[in-house]
Amino acid sequence: MKYMLLMQFSERDNLPPIDTWPAEDVKAHIQFMYELNNELTSAGELVSGEGLAEPDQARIVRARRGGAPVVTDGPFPETKEFLVGWWIVDVESHERAIELAARISAAPGPDGRPLNMPIEVRQVMAGPPEEL
Repeated sequence: MKYMLLMQFSERDNLPPIDTWPAEDVKAHIQFMYELNNELTSAGELVSGEGLAEPDQARIVRARRGGAPVVTDGPFPETKEFLVGWWIVDVESHERAIELAARISAAPGPDGRPLNMPIEVRQVMAGPPEEL
């Protein structure tokens, strides 16, 4: 079963933005992610995963009938929540996906304290729902 694990930044969690952390804390956080990805790869569970650039580098694109698409800035860091990274894992059970999400949530932050970030867990669908 494939699941997408979505790491979100949320102001509501009182987490300081990563660009305000001391360099050694950023390095420890990235090392945690590197080691996690290596473990998931060795276990045959990692399909893919990436960290994302800051939201100020993102663009929103909307198709427009009969013309060029409309491209705007956003989402903005002032938003309450935004996506900072994701993994697609291929695991034996929903419980294993939850276990991995909890581990990712506890990634180290400033002063090595667990971030306890929200991680959204969503099954990757292989086809339409059976009821269709």
